[in-house]
Amino acid sequence: MSFFERLQQETTSDRQRLYTAPLIRAAFAGQVNRDDYIAFLSQAYHHVRHTVPLMMACGARLGAEDEWLREKIAHYIEEEIGHQEWILDDIREAGGDAEAVRNSRPHPETELMVAYAYDTITRGNPVGFFGMVFVLESTSIELASGAASTLQGALGLPKQAFTYLTTHGAVDVSHLDFFRKLVEQLRRDEDRDAVLHAARMFFRLYGDVFRSIEPMRKAA
Repeated sequence: MSFFERLQQETTSDRQRLYTAPLIRAAFAGQVNRDDYIAFLSQAYHHVRHTVPLMMACGARLGAEDEWLREKIAHYIEEEIGHQEWILDDIREAGGDAEAVRNSRPHPETELMVAYAYDTITRGNPVGFFGMVFVLESTSIELASGAASTLQGALGLPKQAFTYLTTHGAVDVSHLDFFRKLVEQLRRDEDRDAVLHAARMFFRLYGDVFRSIEPMRKAA
């Protein structure tokens, strides 16, 4: 079994728990309204804006023997720059106040997930950060393929209001293949264990982010 296959297999229950979040269930059923969607985008903004800084921090913590991995991170950074602005554009297209979101505080659950990512890099093994990459990219593909079109139909919003879900989800299909090839090159047991542990933690933490947004109303 490859490490990527092991990663998928050993996080199955953690992934399934994430998808029991009420907001995700409601999204797949088209049972959320515009405010719920904007609330999701707002929390997405607050963690996505840290993606590039986290990657830079991870790269800076790697040793000389991991120069190959630092080069992979540089590729990721090029791909991820500016994605938080896609989210703000979607909020505007959905009728929300993008600048208010930019200047707001995240939910505690979102803040904790981001803080744990920085902690993983600075206190633990920086390679563990790729556990977060695995969770966010695999989840965005599922949401993009399963929820974006349902939400657009239920909310009656323009296609331009779903750039983050549709475009980011499509990008992450190639990103996940890139990720698979990357983690297959990890040779140290401590690195593989760090990625697996972080992935399990981030499935839990990201699920809590979704649970912090309770859908109270059906789409009109």
